[in-house]
Amino acid sequence: MAADTTDMDDIREQARRWLADDPDPTTRDELTAVLDRLPASAPELADRFAGPLTFGTAGLRGPLRAGPNGMNLAVVTRAAAGLVGWLAAQGGTGPLVIGYDARHGSRQFAERTAQVATGAGRPAMLLPRPLPTPVLAYAVRHLGAVAGVMVTASHNPPQDNGYKVYLGAELGGELGAGAQIVPPADAGIEASIRAVGPLTEVPLGRMGEVLGNDIITSYVDRAVAVIAPDGPRDLTLAYTPLHGVGAAVLTAAFARAGFPVPGVVPEQAEPDPEFPTVSFPNPEEPGAVDRLIALADSTDADLAIANDPDADRCAVVVRDGATGWRMLRGDEVGALLADHLMRRGVTGLYATTIVSSSLLRAMCAARGLPYDETLTGFKWIVRAGGGSEPLVFGYEEALGYCVAPDHVRDKDGITAALTVAELAAGLKAQGRTLTDRLDELAAEFGVHHTDQLSVRVDDLREIATAMARIRAATPTSLLGHPVTGTEDLLPESDVVILRTDAARVVIRPSGTEPKLKAYLEVVEPVADGDVASARGRAAQAVAALRAEIARALGL
Repeated sequence: MAADTTDMDDIREQARRWLADDPDPTTRDELTAVLDRLPASAPELADRFAGPLTFGTAGLRGPLRAGPNGMNLAVVTRAAAGLVGWLAAQGGTGPLVIGYDARHGSRQFAERTAQVATGAGRPAMLLPRPLPTPVLAYAVRHLGAVAGVMVTASHNPPQDNGYKVYLGAELGGELGAGAQIVPPADAGIEASIRAVGPLTEVPLGRMGEVLGNDIITSYVDRAVAVIAPDGPRDLTLAYTPLHGVGAAVLTAAFARAGFPVPGVVPEQAEPDPEFPTVSFPNPEEPGAVDRLIALADSTDADLAIANDPDADRCAVVVRDGATGWRMLRGDEVGALLADHLMRRGVTGLYATTIVSSSLLRAMCAARGLPYDETLTGFKWIVRAGGGSEPLVFGYEEALGYCVAPDHVRDKDGITAALTVAELAAGLKAQGRTLTDRLDELAAEFGVHHTDQLSVRVDDLREIATAMARIRAATPTSLLGHPVTGTEDLLPESDVVILRTDAARVVIRPSGTEPKLKAYLEVVEPVADGDVASARGRAAQAVAALRAEIARALGL
């Protein structure tokens, strides 16, 4: 008990120091209220001071709350000062460009970042309004910025926010120009953040330059150039931005490309940081696209598309039978886009991640195209191959696609939607659909059925326990077939991979959410052109594989 009391005394003292340095009266009042509720609030206070947010897979991301283990003005001020200091130490020249979405606090955090940059003598450019993450990634390259910051929590819950950092060509190099940071830059920035002294000593300048709409026009013009100018355009599309910032840019891009303007789910058309019509603002979550499907039904749409709230991901929903709809898996969309680009004669490197389907590998091998796979995350995908071949397409199964790396060197839900529409309109002109093309790929390469076992936890120790269990008692067979290959990617990455002659399992903790994920794949040959039977066998096998892996993980 004495130790617990001593620990709480230490945390209380940390909180008092935080209050003295916090520039935001709102979070000061919030933390004061937590202190006033002690000892009942001790667990909450301890969690707020459990440690600072660190740069992970997607930079900083966490709940909006006072304290170092949250997103707030103090944390953002310190992060901005650390970033600006690191850029200066690296000799980086040029402006810092800053974008933001419509979440709670996003504009305030973006403006504070600009003030910190100008206070340190570095020009800052703010995007003109809440905009998609791909516009910020584009702006870094287009404006010759030394770096970019995007204030967004992507598809996280409403109570979260985040802070993503991109580097320009000067410090990111050819492969990392306009891409998210990777080691050792992330560690260097983090060390620079830790070295920042009292926030009262961080000089603040003017807001910087607020860019005009020409940056959006430039992005849209370049996005439209990704697809062929003279292809079919007859396509009825239903769309939702899921209360995010994608609608205005996506509809402008479709109109500029000559497509009919998509019908937008009216209740979800405008940005709303509360995300009132969805339980979780991620198109992959159950129920998230129910309104989209209803709109597609009522308008007799050929296709339905959803962006996540910052519009860097793209979900595709297709008719499944005469009356139903289903969302295509990220692996299915990735294969369709890759196949479409290949058929258009786009040569160069095609890449995906270790947790994505092996179908892209098979396609590239059969068609004589270079292929690479990376760790999860677009910061790795855009650096695939190490520059040995120019990257022309990359995707990850979590609905992220990069169809034009020279335009946006990150996932881009706007250009992905345009390219899907181009493919769908071309197939429609032939009396065919996206599912018909998927069947053709299955007949040629076999059914590659993928799925996930995803477990959300309240205590991160549960994930560590499950990973330790699979390492200590690795299965020797799966689906009655011997495990022919096992890879443990520690210490580089907390990933375990299991392979048989017809199945693969990749197990890892999520980099952005408190989840343990197992990515499952079964490859089922197609006999006598009977794709439907092969799909049925593959689905049954994946269901059995999920149960086996759940038992092996102790879940």
